[in-house]
Amino acid sequence: MMQQNVFNMLADPTRFRIVEALVGGEQAVGDLVRAVDIDQSGVSRHLRILGEAGFVVMRPEGARRLYSLRPEPFQAIDDWVASYRKLWEGRLDRFDAALARKSEERK
Repeated sequence: MMQQNVFNMLADPTRFRIVEALVGGEQAVGDLVRAVDIDQSGVSRHLRILGEAGFVVMRPEGARRLYSLRPEPFQAIDDWVASYRKLWEGRLDRFDAALARKSEERK
């Protein structure tokens, strides 16, 4: 269920663009407004949603609010992908072994 929530969060194109903009590091809301090309209230709304879902953390610096990504949801994605990677790697290893046997049989 955790993965579904993670993917649902990133399914929104604006939230995905915000996450992509934050990959390079901490940014102020104004920088994100320019990066995703929507108004400040829209960016703030998506940042609130991302924050409530655990994707971003906000750090106040004077009047500015700086946002950065939290690693946990992305670790959850990596863990989920890893389970499928193991599945496909095992299948590819068996396929490679079958091809090697066929190659040996032809020699």
